[in-house]
Amino acid sequence: MHKPVKYFEKVVTVGANAAWQVFDRLNQVKQNPSFTPRWSDKPLLKSYQKSKPPLGWPRETNSLCPKCIPEIRSQIVDGKVDYKILLNEPVGEIKARIIERDGKIIMIKECPKHGHFEDVMSVDPAFSKHLEDVFPGRDIRAHNDETLHNHGSSTITHGRGSVLTIDLTNRCNMMCDPCFMDANQVGFVHELSWEDIKTLLDNAISIKPRRQMSVQFSGGEPTLSPYFVDAVRYARQVGYNSVQAATNGIEFAKRPDFCKEAAEAGLRYAYLQFDGIGNAANSHRAVGNLFDVKLRAIENLWTAGVDIVPVITILNGINNEQVGHVVQFALENPKKIPFLSFQPVSFTGRDEAITDERRKAQRYTLSHLAHDVKNQTGIGEPVRDWFPISFMSTFSDFADLVHGPAADWGQLSCGCHPNCGIGMAVMCDKETKEYVPVTAFLHADQLAKDVARINDGARGRFLSVLGVTLSLLRNYNPFKAPTQFRLTDLVAKFDKCFGMSKKAQSGEYGKVTGDRTRADIDKRRGDRWNFLFIAGMWFQDLFNYDFRRTEQCIIPYATQEGEISFCAYNTGVGWRNIIEKMHMTATLTKWYDEHGRHEIFAGNKKVPLSSKEHSLVLNEAHVNADRQHDLEQLGIAKNAREEKMRARDEALKKKLENEKMMRLNREHVLGEKKTDGFVPLDGLLASTSKSMEAEKQEEVGAMGD
Repeated sequence: MHKPVKYFEKVVTVGANAAWQVFDRLNQVKQNPSFTPRWSDKPLLKSYQKSKPPLGWPRETNSLCPKCIPEIRSQIVDGKVDYKILLNEPVGEIKARIIERDGKIIMIKECPKHGHFEDVMSVDPAFSKHLEDVFPGRDIRAHNDETLHNHGSSTITHGRGSVLTIDLTNRCNMMCDPCFMDANQVGFVHELSWEDIKTLLDNAISIKPRRQMSVQFSGGEPTLSPYFVDAVRYARQVGYNSVQAATNGIEFAKRPDFCKEAAEAGLRYAYLQFDGIGNAANSHRAVGNLFDVKLRAIENLWTAGVDIVPVITILNGINNEQVGHVVQFALENPKKIPFLSFQPVSFTGRDEAITDERRKAQRYTLSHLAHDVKNQTGIGEPVRDWFPISFMSTFSDFADLVHGPAADWGQLSCGCHPNCGIGMAVMCDKETKEYVPVTAFLHADQLAKDVARINDGARGRFLSVLGVTLSLLRNYNPFKAPTQFRLTDLVAKFDKCFGMSKKAQSGEYGKVTGDRTRADIDKRRGDRWNFLFIAGMWFQDLFNYDFRRTEQCIIPYATQEGEISFCAYNTGVGWRNIIEKMHMTATLTKWYDEHGRHEIFAGNKKVPLSSKEHSLVLNEAHVNADRQHDLEQLGIAKNAREEKMRARDEALKKKLENEKMMRLNREHVLGEKKTDGFVPLDGLLASTSKSMEAEKQEEVGAMGD
């Protein structure tokens, strides 16, 4: 039985629908032209002016050869070829076709030199079609950006991005598999100076459209940089509201005072590496007590006023069974976890030379994620409740409209390709822990269409806000919403996100600007409703690379050679390897002589913690579950190191078999006498494996204390 207020709200929604019909008709009459805001030299785009890349399938796109690129990159890094070849020539580029086959979406491509390649893009064509159907189009083309966006085929051409990533250092206090940047393994240190950091942040606001981006300090492990806190503070001074750190959490877990210092400097979010629930689920990272570290980091950061976003790198056969466990962890802790970021593995860095067998076994797509969330938790219908994160750009356009031409910054806009990222919003009651997908009680497709029509009308603030309010009400189903959720809560949530009212602009919800205080943080946290956003961000590798995605990247890297798409930097032609070598700070030997060695946690070494106490709610069955064993049961290597060990074993086995055949030939055909000292094959292979494990420990010792 529904509460009486729900029936009253239903009447309101019916009335709002009738009022919307009148509003919409009037709004289409003599629409206003779009204005040019202060943060752009080009006018706001109307919905019908937005361009789209080729979508659907079969389609053709530009991709890269997984074999050609490492070859040319190696020549550039070694100084044999000038890196400027990447600016003027389509190095390693080949055509690719995206097709549907056997109920999957596949990318296939052919290199004249290296032959045929193919990889899975999706295991659910209907889901992928839905994502592309609701894609609203690209953002304003980037302009005034010639000095920072000049990277040949990899150049970003649309929008301004939503998260600017700055790698403070390539040093790390872990040695993970997988690692997209191959931290601690390149033989030199690349670490930004204080002047470098300030220059990159200053440059970032020179490009137009000048969007209100988040700034994420990354690495390596960014907390190892001596300028980490100063960088956070300066980013807030420059004007970025959301300053983040992509971190493994070790320093934050060890030092509550460090959390407090970072929070006071302006750190808003910690994007925390988080592979599952329990130490066993995190064991592939080779730190003995890594889950305990995560819990302490969350506790210390949240207490200091920093919000936490668990970031889960998903590998099929390694931790895909943890998807449901992590979602349930967030639902059980709605006051502390406002966002989840799942990142299907990108085979780059240490995994770029992956075997076809392991790649096929470990490949995990966004379609896998949507189905795993549903199958493991019962939450979310893939085609109803998941949308491309670029779907939100229509609402960002609305915010740009109501904020007016005098605004200094554009609204944060996630205008990436629909194949890049997806999300599902779940409304959680922090008091009762009841939760419902937002799109179960809000008709999101129709709401976005309504808002686009409002944006196209380009009316003033009052009429635009009125139109959106009517649309929210008419697309709301009170009977499907959480028990205690009200229409007023829905409007307040929208206002809090997009700043429709004077209440939002005056900071009554709690300010997020550079002058925010602890009181503002507590005020925002005091909202009864947690808008839990479950996101999936799938970064490309050489096997599924698509330049149509790269050119509208929303996560650019700020580097000494300009701002580069996330995928072009870490994969693609591999700008990271090139730029870090070009701007190398010191060789490892010189660095260690001048600065000493930092501690590295590997080989199941434990992080010393002063306390393991925390206030998080845990499912003990999940905490105590064994790690996933799928790949072992299939006889497939789990990581690059294991592949190398197997390859070495196989080579040795063949060598010994050849020697055995030659020995038998000499004995039985040539009549030579039998020689002594033959070592059994099993013994030699075991000895070789021990030797490789010893080499690993020596590497760890050589790079850390």
